[in-house]
Formats: sequence, structure tokens, C-alpha cells
Amino acid sequence: MNCQTEVEVKHGVGLHARPSVTFTRLAKSFPCSIEIAVNGSDVWLNGKSIIKIMGARIRKGSILRIRADGILAEEAIRALKELIERNFDEEKKHGRTA
Repeated sequence: MNCQTEVEVKHGVGLHARPSVTFTRLAKSFPCSIEIAVNGSDVWLNGKSIIKIMGARIRKGSILRIRADGILAEEAIRALKELIERNFDEEKKHGRTA
């Protein structure tokens, strides 16, 4: 089953090292395939590849399309979208509240 969603990246520095690791780690926890496209691009990148995610240089304000295909696709999409909307939980780690 193929699912898709769109989400705006609001994190101050976009998907730099730490958020990319957090994103790909979560993506890898799902058995389905996960791909992302940035700002309407028709190039789909492997959402489980740290090299691809960091290489995409995803900035604040970018619109990410996330698609998943296979087992738990809906759950994967929801979890990844929520992760981005929560700014990768980085505020919590630094003791600031969003």
C-alpha cells in the first residue's frame, strides 16, 4: 500500500547531521520502503539512507514529500511527519520548550 504526505521543515538549520540521523533511524525501524522528495522534485531519495538525506541539503522552509510502500506504510508516514513537526525533538534535548 502506497501512502504519501507533505510536511514543511521548520527546524532552524533544516536536516543537518543530527536530524538526518534521527529521521533515518526512525525510517529504518519500519519494514516498508520510505522515500522523500524535496520541494516538488520528482527525484525520490531513499529515506533510510543517511548519505541521501544529508546530501539533499534540506533547508528550513523546504517542503518534504514522504512516501512509503509496504507493511506499516501509514504508520511510518505518520511517525516521520510528526517527527519533523516536532523539530526532531531537539528542543527537548536542550532543555528548551518549543
